[in-house]
Amino acid sequence: MRKPAWVIDKERDRRAEARETVWLFGLHAVRDALVNPARDRLRLVLTRNAADKLTEAISASGMTPEIVDPRRFDVPLDEGSVHQGAALEARPLSWGSLDDICAGGQGAALVVLLDRVTDPHNVGAVLRSAEVFGARAVIAPHRHSAPETGALAKTASGALERQPYLRVTNLADSMDRLKAMGYVLLGLDGDAGVTLADGLAETGTRPVGIVLGAEGPGLRDRTRDTCDRLVRIPFAGAFGSLNVSNAAAVALYAATRGAVGHG
Repeated sequence: MRKPAWVIDKERDRRAEARETVWLFGLHAVRDALVNPARDRLRLVLTRNAADKLTEAISASGMTPEIVDPRRFDVPLDEGSVHQGAALEARPLSWGSLDDICAGGQGAALVVLLDRVTDPHNVGAVLRSAEVFGARAVIAPHRHSAPETGALAKTASGALERQPYLRVTNLADSMDRLKAMGYVLLGLDGDAGVTLADGLAETGTRPVGIVLGAEGPGLRDRTRDTCDRLVRIPFAGAFGSLNVSNAAAVALYAATRGAVGHG
């Protein structure tokens, strides 16, 4: 019996993911990946100076680095990447299922959902804020989102190794699953009639999901419709705006001050 097309596509995507690797770069990002036991590491390229600075992490990883001349740092990084003489080829992290992480993960029952946020620097900054404020996960659609890259890891400043970043097949379906777990989903929208503070006050101690769209287009219609409530961050002046990573940090801070649920 011939397999359905969607099964064939899913198996093809799974095989592609198994072959996928990412080059992490910069002393901080490489150090954190070397000491992360969940990271599948393949190749470590260092200058002598970088190797001296990463001695303990190299020892902990059990890897043997390739020591190269700084003038011949021949690894496939984007032009202009500030690698500081350190690069690590590794496989993307696997955090497990959305249900396991969000229903019973560590920290407050608080998650961030990103709707088509593709800039790795923005996503890296969101991961960093999510770790600081103890969120269980940052969730994004597998397509039309920032994949795990060296630039994302460097901006995240180590948070990529510790903060679950779940890329899901369908964001709206995952939002429905979160709602079934008891999460209240608050979508940030500058034109909403309710403030973030009031929206959080209405949730009480229930788990909270903060939903943010890409700068410019904002939340897609289905994402917006799946939210429980649209809320806005009030500004002191007649006009104001924050980029998505700053808005996430403000919302996470407000949510943790409101003592969201720990269930």
